[in-house]
Amino acid sequence: MRQSTQATQIAQSTKPLASGALTIGLCLIVALLEGVDLQSTGLAAPRMAREFHLAVAQLGWAFSIGAFGLLPGAAIGGRLADRLGRKRVLMWSVALFGLFSLATAQVWDLNSLLAARFLTGLGLGAAMPNLIALCSEAAPPHQRNTAVGAMYCGMPFGAALAAVVGIVSPGDEGWRHIFYVGGFGPLLVLPLLALFMRESAQFVAARATTGARHDAAASVTRALWQEGRAGTTIALWISYLGTLIVLYFLINWLPSLVLTRGLTRVQSGVVQMMFNIGGGIGAIVIAGMMDRMGRRRTVAGMYVGIVVALGALLSAHGGASMAWGGLLAGLFLVGGQSVLYALASSLYPTEVRGTGVGAAVAVGRLGSILGPLIAGQLLAIGQGASVLLGASIPLIAVAAIGAWLVVNRSTLRYTAVAAQ
Repeated sequence: MRQSTQATQIAQSTKPLASGALTIGLCLIVALLEGVDLQSTGLAAPRMAREFHLAVAQLGWAFSIGAFGLLPGAAIGGRLADRLGRKRVLMWSVALFGLFSLATAQVWDLNSLLAARFLTGLGLGAAMPNLIALCSEAAPPHQRNTAVGAMYCGMPFGAALAAVVGIVSPGDEGWRHIFYVGGFGPLLVLPLLALFMRESAQFVAARATTGARHDAAASVTRALWQEGRAGTTIALWISYLGTLIVLYFLINWLPSLVLTRGLTRVQSGVVQMMFNIGGGIGAIVIAGMMDRMGRRRTVAGMYVGIVVALGALLSAHGGASMAWGGLLAGLFLVGGQSVLYALASSLYPTEVRGTGVGAAVAVGRLGSILGPLIAGQLLAIGQGASVLLGASIPLIAVAAIGAWLVVNRSTLRYTAVAAQ
C-alpha cells in the first residue's frame, strides 16, 4: 500500500515537469520558425534587389518594415496574453506569420513586399512575449533563465536553417524557397500547439485569483510603473533598444557587408551560418549561466564579449576571420538577447508578465527598426562597414549601463517575483 502511494506521488510530481518540458519544446520549435523568417529578408535581399531593381536605401526599408510590424505586434500580443491567455494568442500569432511569409514569396514589387513583411512582422512580434511567458512559467523558479534561453536558442538555429536553404537554392528566383519554409512550417506546427500545449498553470491560477476582467489602462500602468518598477522598466527599455539596434543591423546587413569585402556568396552564407550557430549556443549557455553564476557577472561578461566581437568583425578581412567574428557576434549578441528576455520575464508578476515583457520587446523592436534603416541610409551615402561597426560600440556601452541598472535594482525584488 505504501509503495503504491509513493508511486502515485512520484507520478503526480513528474506530470508538471513533463508538461513543462513539452511546452518549452513546442516553444523552441516556434522560435526556430521565427528565426527562419526573421533571417529570410537579409538572405534574400541581394537576389530580391536584382529582380525588383531595388536601391540600397529601398532595401533598408524592406528590412525595417517587418520590424515596424514587430513593434505593435509585441505590445498587443503581450497585452492580450494577460487577458486571453498565452496559448491562444500564440496560436493566432503563428498562423499570421506563417500565412504572410508564404505571401512574401508571391510579391511582385516593392510595395507588395513591404505590405507582406509588415503583416508578417505583426505575427512574429505578437508571438515572442507569449513564448517568453510560457517558458518562464513552465519552468521551476531556479531554472527560468535556462528555460527562456533554451527557447530562444531556436531563433538563431532557425536563422542558420534559413542560411542553409539560401545556399542550396541557387538561381535568381531561389530566394522564394526561404519564405516557403518559413510559411509552411508554422502552419504545420499549429495542430501540435492545439493538441499538446497546455495553458500556463500560473496564468490560470492568477486569473482565478484576480478575476477575469481588469481596466486595461490601469493594468498597463501597474505593470510598468507602479510597485517600484518605474526605474527598472526604463533601464530595461534602454538596454533592449541599444542591443537590438546593433543586433538587427548585423542580422540584416551582415551578408551584404561580407560581399562588400570581396568575399563570395557562399562565404557570405558561411559567415551568416557561423553568426547563427554562435547565437544558438550563446542563447542557452549565457542564459543558463545566470541560473548558476548570478546576474551581475553574467551581464558584465556578456557586454564585454559583445565589444570584443564587434572589434573582431571590424578587423576581419578574409573568409576565416569574418567567420570567426560572426561566431563571436552571434555568441554574445544573440545570447545576450536571451539574457534580456529572461531578465524581463523575472521582473513582472504573473498577472502582468505578458504586458511587461511585451512592452519591453516592443521598445526593443524600435531598435530593430532603426538599426537596418540607419545602416541602409549610411551605406547609401558612401559610409563603409567599418564606420557602422565602430559606431555600434558606444550603443552597446549605453545598453550595458541600462542592463547593469536593471540587475542592481531588481536583485532584492527577484526572489519574491520568482516564487510566484
